[in-house]
Amino acid sequence: MRNKIKQELVRVEKEHQVKILYACESGSRAWGFPSQDSDYDVRFIYIHPKDWYLSIKEKRDVIELPIDDLLDINGWDLQKALKLFKKSNPPLLEWLQSDIVYSEPFTTAQKIRNLSPVLFSPKSCLHHYLNMAKGNFRDYLQGNELRIKKYFYVLRPLLACKWMEIKQTPPPLNFELLVSSLVPKGQLQGQIFDLLNRKKASEELDKEPKINEIHLFIEETIQYYEQYTQNVSKVVWNNDDILDKIFLETLQEVW
Repeated sequence: MRNKIKQELVRVEKEHQVKILYACESGSRAWGFPSQDSDYDVRFIYIHPKDWYLSIKEKRDVIELPIDDLLDINGWDLQKALKLFKKSNPPLLEWLQSDIVYSEPFTTAQKIRNLSPVLFSPKSCLHHYLNMAKGNFRDYLQGNELRIKKYFYVLRPLLACKWMEIKQTPPPLNFELLVSSLVPKGQLQGQIFDLLNRKKASEELDKEPKINEIHLFIEETIQYYEQYTQNVSKVVWNNDDILDKIFLETLQEVW
């Protein structure tokens, strides 16, 4: 599969006349809880030749390949990525942390990573993860019988909020690390790890009775962070020159 993904990325470069600066896996595989039938969520950052940017025309800054049953591949132009990075965009921060890297031939991704501690805005990220948890909880975890694998898609963003409150840094991708670091040993942690082990063993986690201990933890944690986020200050970044420098240096390095 890695070879197929790399072939697709080469095709993107040729068809769109771009250079891919960084490509990685995101989603459940990067988070550490893929199912046997999980697709591959490939994300990348790319750059056009410099003349492409010398125009007043509005141009598309996203490349999306048709999604099939196994591959979901899309990427952002570097200018778009840097603008979102300035806002502490959580998906982008996750891409840059991924342990599954398909391509990183240039220095750009590492330059952006090096700036993450300076630009990181807990308020922006807290709202993102809290809204993700609330949406998934509302959509998938209501009633007495539910698709229990959806617990992961509520627990992970909530634990990400907890990590940011305690550590004041972007949360790690790995779900197991979040659980072992933030959930005290006991019944709750045991139930979460039991679900994780079942999912890793490719066991079908279909509809089952809700798990009361996990459910209560989710409800209480959502309620807590709804209050907590109201008092978090927003980090404002006013030094765009550094991001401009990364963009210009990348043009010089690549082309």
